[in-house]
Amino acid sequence: MSFADKVLFFFSALGAFNGLLLGIYFIFFSAKKNLSNYFLGALLLVLSIRIGKSVAYFFDYGLPKIYLQMGLTACFFIGPFLYFFTRSETEQTRKLPRFWAWQLLFWLFLILLTGILYPYQRFPAYWGKYIIPLIYVQWGIYIAFTIVLLIPILKKIGRKESLKTFEKWILTICAGVLILFVSYVWAILNITKGSYINGALFFSIIIYLLVFILLYRKKTNDLSAFSTQKYADKKLSGSEAQLIINKLKRVMEEKELFKNPNLKVNDLAREIKISGHQLSQVLNDNIEKNFTLFVNEYRIQEACGLLVRNSNLTIDAIADEVGFNAKSTFFATFKKIKGMTPSAYQQSATPDL
Repeated sequence: MSFADKVLFFFSALGAFNGLLLGIYFIFFSAKKNLSNYFLGALLLVLSIRIGKSVAYFFDYGLPKIYLQMGLTACFFIGPFLYFFTRSETEQTRKLPRFWAWQLLFWLFLILLTGILYPYQRFPAYWGKYIIPLIYVQWGIYIAFTIVLLIPILKKIGRKESLKTFEKWILTICAGVLILFVSYVWAILNITKGSYINGALFFSIIIYLLVFILLYRKKTNDLSAFSTQKYADKKLSGSEAQLIINKLKRVMEEKELFKNPNLKVNDLAREIKISGHQLSQVLNDNIEKNFTLFVNEYRIQEACGLLVRNSNLTIDAIADEVGFNAKSTFFATFKKIKGMTPSAYQQSATPDL
């Protein structure tokens, strides 16, 4: 083995080993005993087994077939664990739903039965032609389901809204698994010669990134939706959320609270007698807006009326009247919501006499 091969083997194997340790940490030693952490730990474990198999096989093609079968069996659970991790975080699921458990048991039964009836040692051609492609198809389908779960977060990126820390954490995990999936499919299709080891190298880089995040951030309790949202224990029903929305709109319109330039989420929450966390939940989950955007839309709506009705008022006066502290903020917000400047809106809305 050349020096370059030794370096390649070292970094690839080290990534698999560290992934194994990190998976054990999330399952057994993480301070937060959340369902998502268990799924993340399980995901890292099966990824480490799969990567370890890849490294061993790349440097020893005479590896016993039982090890190849173990690695491919672990690969069968990468997609489900990724999907359930993402779903448990985005939906704040604390207890394992029965349907999820049945899915995992079904896949476990299917892959074990297949391995017993058609072991890799005796049926390598059958695995190469049928079973392995099906494993990657199943992995890809679960990745597609996971991407659907990420649509709200991806929309926030499209709207150039800031993401919460746990949302960035979820995207990092999902992007890492997607890169691994693409690299393995790339190697199976033999698009680039010698690309089989790339999956192990990418995994090592991703693991080092995760370790860096865990060790060098000032706090890690915001990496989960369960920690950053105290209202997660009580999920509001549709009727409860609608009742809050009705109260919210009424106080905003009748009391014109948006005209207060120092209005905070807790101030508005006190007006309708709920907690600030509940108000944030309703705004994010039911209205799909953050607090700032929700209030600014009322301010811009009022400003539009003043621009049409009171042409003698200056732009500065209108900005101050509807609750903006600075003219620049008013201009930027107005253009973002209406797609034009206040002056352009006033000219377009004023009839020619």
